[in-house]
Amino acid sequence: MSADTASDGQPDRAGGGAPAGPDGIRPLVLSVPDPSYVDDLTDLDGVEVVEWDLVGDHPRAADVHLAVVPYMNRVSLPDALARMPSVRVLQLQSAGYEHYADDVPEGVLLANAAGVHDASTAELALALTLASQRALPQHVRDQDRGHWPELTTGPSLADRRVLVLGYGQIGRAIVRRLLPFEVEVAVVASRARDGDELVETVHGIDELPGLAAQADVVIVIVPLTNATRGLVDAGLLARLPDDALVVNVARGGVVVTDDLVAECASGRLRAALDVTDPEPLPADHPLWSTPGVLLTPHVGGATTAMRPRALELVRRQATALRDGRPPINVVVGR
Repeated sequence: MSADTASDGQPDRAGGGAPAGPDGIRPLVLSVPDPSYVDDLTDLDGVEVVEWDLVGDHPRAADVHLAVVPYMNRVSLPDALARMPSVRVLQLQSAGYEHYADDVPEGVLLANAAGVHDASTAELALALTLASQRALPQHVRDQDRGHWPELTTGPSLADRRVLVLGYGQIGRAIVRRLLPFEVEVAVVASRARDGDELVETVHGIDELPGLAAQADVVIVIVPLTNATRGLVDAGLLARLPDDALVVNVARGGVVVTDDLVAECASGRLRAALDVTDPEPLPADHPLWSTPGVLLTPHVGGATTAMRPRALELVRRQATALRDGRPPINVVVGR
C-alpha cells in the first residue's frame, strides 16, 4: 500500500479541512493555476477543483492534496508548501524538474509532465534542424530585403549522421520523426542497453566522444542534472566535424554557452537553440549575433497540443489519488 494511502484505500487526508460531502467523505482537493482548468475538470467525481497559482494566500490552501504548479512561471515552492499541510503531490506541467527538485520535503511527491511535451518538442527539434540545414534564416533575411541570391549548394538532412543525446520519451519521439528523412541515427543515454523498434543499440555516455566525432548533427535532449550540466563543453565540441550542427531542446545548462559561442563565432560549428544559459537571454548577449546560430525563446512545448495533454495528465493524477492508487511520472519522492 502506498505511503499516501490510508487503510481504507483512500488518500490520507488527515491534515486537510475540506468539508465532507453528503456521504461524509471529504473530496480530494485539487488546485490548478489556470481558471480554464477549473471549468474543464469540474466533472471529476469526488474531486474539488480550486484555482490557485501557489503565490500568496488562498482560503483553501490548507486543504489541497494535489497542486498543479504554474507552467514557466517560477514559484517559491517552500512558501507554497508552508501553506499546504495536506499536499501529497505536486504536479509540474514541464518535463524538466530541476528548479524544484531540492525543495520537495519528505512525504510529498513531485511528478513531471512526461508525455505532455513529447510531440511538440520533437517537432521543434526537427524544425530547428531542417531550418538550419536548409539555411532558412538566411533565406528569410534575403526575403526581407528583396534579394534573390545566386544558387548555392547547402547541407542536407538526408544522408546525414544524427546523434541524439538523450533517449527518454522525447528522445524517442525525435528519432521517430527523424527516420523518414533518410538519416543515420545514433542515440546516447546514461547507460548502454539494447535497442528498440527505432534503433538497434542505445549507446552509453562513455561512448559519446567517439560518436560525436562522426556526427553531422547533435540533438541534445537530456535532463539537466549534476551529471549533465556542462556536458557539451569545449572538449566535446572540438570533436565534432567542421560545419556540424548542435541543436539544444533540453536545458541551456547542458551546454557551456561560452564554448559554443567560440566555436560558432569561428565559423566551424553551427547551432540551433530553443534553450540557453542564461535564460531569458539578455539583449546584449553574443549569442544573438553569432553567425550560424538560430534561436527560439524556449517554446518547445508551447503549442496547442499542450493544454489538452496536460489536462488529461492532471485528470489521471487526480483520479489515481482519489481512488487510492499511486500517481504516475513521479520524479522526486519515490
